[in-house]
Amino acid sequence: MENSIWKKSKVMVVLKSLMISYVVTGILLLILAALLFKLELDEGKVTIGIIAVYIISSFLGGWIAGKGVESRKFMWGLIVGCAYFVMLTIISLLANQSLQAEPWQLITTFLMCMGGGMLGGMLA
Repeated sequence: MENSIWKKSKVMVVLKSLMISYVVTGILLLILAALLFKLELDEGKVTIGIIAVYIISSFLGGWIAGKGVESRKFMWGLIVGCAYFVMLTIISLLANQSLQAEPWQLITTFLMCMGGGMLGGMLA
């Protein structure tokens, strides 16, 4: 009985969505790194690739969260997008000991992650 409560918990749905989002992020970044190595992509193309990875991963996380909850799917997708950005920022802070982005870049990335997660939730 208690196990089924945890499986249906919205917190567990969000955590599952985030875990899948980060696995997808890792896979897509590995593919991008291979393309960078093989095709010698310039900085602009790599930046576009990283933005696409953020949007695809947060969209997928929002979509999974939307599938896991019955109501307000867009809101849960938005929560997953926000949590994805927060974890991404924390990991970056821990790895680099500082944020190596301008404030406008952080805001733009935050909006992309939120939008991707919310759109995924809406389309679930």
